[in-house]
Amino acid sequence: MKGALGPFVFATDDLDALFERAAASGAEVVQEPADQPWGPRDAAFRDPSGNIVRVLQAG
Repeated sequence: MKGALGPFVFATDDLDALFERAAASGAEVVQEPADQPWGPRDAAFRDPSGNIVRVLQAG
């Protein structure tokens, strides 16, 4: 079943730089970097298998 795992969540010190590299490589963007009301700044991508991969940077 496509996209049956996850979501996967990773952390980074520089979300904007990671987002630019991933988007430039052709990653499917699900959510551009955004500040969330509950604290972290995050973004989301879909991997080639259809799983959601979220990356966050704490406030």
